[in-house]
Amino acid sequence: MIIIAESGSTKTNWLTVTNELHETIGFNPLFFSSENIYDELIKHKGLLKLKDEVTEVFFYGASCSSDDRKQIVFDALKNYFTKVSTIKVDHDLNAAAFATYDGRPGIACILGTGSNSCLFDGTKIHEEVPALGYILGDEGSGAYFGKKLIAKYLYHELPKATSKILKEEYGLEKEKIFDAVYKKPLANVYLASFAKVMTDSPDKEFMEKFAEEGFADFFSHHVCCYKNYQQYPVHFVGSIAYHFKHILKKVAEGYGCELGVVDKNPVYRLLDYHLSLAKSL
Repeated sequence: MIIIAESGSTKTNWLTVTNELHETIGFNPLFFSSENIYDELIKHKGLLKLKDEVTEVFFYGASCSSDDRKQIVFDALKNYFTKVSTIKVDHDLNAAAFATYDGRPGIACILGTGSNSCLFDGTKIHEEVPALGYILGDEGSGAYFGKKLIAKYLYHELPKATSKILKEEYGLEKEKIFDAVYKKPLANVYLASFAKVMTDSPDKEFMEKFAEEGFADFFSHHVCCYKNYQQYPVHFVGSIAYHFKHILKKVAEGYGCELGVVDKNPVYRLLDYHLSLAKSL
């Protein structure tokens, strides 16, 4: 049985060829060892029932862009899925490209916990600028917006209703924030968790402008970097893109771009892509 995994820093979606979906935490090899990944997988009862039936695993993950980081994930999967004949580990950017491909060359983008982009011509993936992560980059992502929201909260620059949500519902205090960001692991996931405030806040006008500015920052760095970018549809995967699709469309049009596919959970499209490849062989 084939299983497809699409993993960001926050969560991983596992989809079988029979459309059985399971969810685990995200396995970013920048933050997880092979042992950590295996220990988390072994806790999942749904996957445990399937693991001896799985013969092929296609795993696409955040930060799986180098051989050493791919090996970390590969080793964990090999130890867990003991009956497999095929394990392929690849970058989540490839998953975005494959899942959104509509037969035309296009720019595939990720806007989830982190952000990234590439140009996919149907055969080859071209990446013009690197993803710099939540400290240096990740423009327009959950971590990006969360970081900016927290900074505005501490600087007393947020509207009162939004500030009240962060104070009363999240119990935010400077020392608590500093501990989570500077001392504890997975600071990017912590920061991204605050992006939900953008949809919960009654300060809709402020949040729409806030989102628009963040998406414009993404476009200027990760879309405009491609030569003749306006001739390509611009596709997006990830929860941030999905929840703010109307603002994303506005920003795309402002840059003279066609907004293409916007998919919160691309694992289903990814499975279809793999099945279509198998049929063509």
